[in-house]
Amino acid sequence: MTNNASRRIWLVAGEDSGDQLGAKLMRALSDLSSGQVTFGGVGGEAMTAQGFVSLFPLDDVAVMGYLPVAARLRTLLRRIRQTVRDIVESRPDVLVIIDSPGFTHAVASRVRKRLPSLPIVDYVSPSVWAWRPWRAAKMRPFIDHVLALLPFEPEAHRRLGGPDCTYVGHPLIERLSELRPDPGEAAAREARPATLVILPGSRRSEIERLMPVFGATLDLLVQRYGPIDAVLPAVTRHRAMIERLALSWSRPVRIVHGEAAKYAAFRRSRAALAASGTVTLELALAGVPMVVAYKVSRLEEAVARRLIQVPTIVLPNLILGENAMPEFIQAECTPGRLGEALLPLLRGGEARDAQINSLRRIDGSMRLVGDDEPSRKAARIVLAATRPSVSATGAT
Repeated sequence: MTNNASRRIWLVAGEDSGDQLGAKLMRALSDLSSGQVTFGGVGGEAMTAQGFVSLFPLDDVAVMGYLPVAARLRTLLRRIRQTVRDIVESRPDVLVIIDSPGFTHAVASRVRKRLPSLPIVDYVSPSVWAWRPWRAAKMRPFIDHVLALLPFEPEAHRRLGGPDCTYVGHPLIERLSELRPDPGEAAAREARPATLVILPGSRRSEIERLMPVFGATLDLLVQRYGPIDAVLPAVTRHRAMIERLALSWSRPVRIVHGEAAKYAAFRRSRAALAASGTVTLELALAGVPMVVAYKVSRLEEAVARRLIQVPTIVLPNLILGENAMPEFIQAECTPGRLGEALLPLLRGGEARDAQINSLRRIDGSMRLVGDDEPSRKAARIVLAATRPSVSATGAT
């Protein structure tokens, strides 16, 4: 590649976590390309802050679960067609799809048929090692390279016949200084009233199912433990809904907004009650003991029980290879069970110490060899996959 060639890179994210990855990747790509790069596609608030202009609001496609997807299928199909049309008309030098395989893979497979020579990189491997392993081989015709966030994923793709896959590291590794408490914040974790951070998810369906359960759990904890400073970092686009649902709670909760406020809450929190997802890895790297919960519809539960092939859905547990963080799913996701698991984490003792010791092992399991950062390693692979641009070659 010519150093001075301008590269056109299209990024397609489908939810908040992908938006965060996309923003970090944009920064690394711009840095490594000395600014000679333009972007297009679909993203959210974090990517917009980097100068990205999304085709449409991310909330249009940030849907998870069979029933929510079915309810918004017409919108999703329209946005898939719009995204494919934009990519085909723009003819970028590389397409990077970011997580959310239900949406991004639908885009990528259609683009491959229209632009067979366009390199396509998938940033974040689908959980083929957990459920529906046949997806790995199905990806090969339209994915050229997978950038994995978890260290065991390249071997999983090799075993399952998936595309080429490289462990680039999780971007959270780059943010340890933001996640770790300073001495004053560490002392606050031991102070009374204890701070409990409550994280009901980033998707509408998650929030609607978990907010009532988490509110009742907080009530039980206050009754049995005493005063608690409850903090709820809210996803900005669901702020109004979260504030409305919190009005029904019998105990007060401080709702904060923005990533800086969320990480500040992590650094002072003695424990966490969280929906299963990427946030559990953030909490793990912040050293916050946690209890994890999740609820889906009965139809989704029936399907999942037939397909899921791992003993846990909690990312830190999967990385550690043990169920160190308790999880309560579906019928077990009740205020009573959640409260019983959280009490020892608030009070201190053997259960809290054991979880903290497990959390300390996360770093070593995820660090990259050398001084490279995950987003820069990912960016290098994306740039290596970039085909020569029209402007660089002089083609017409």
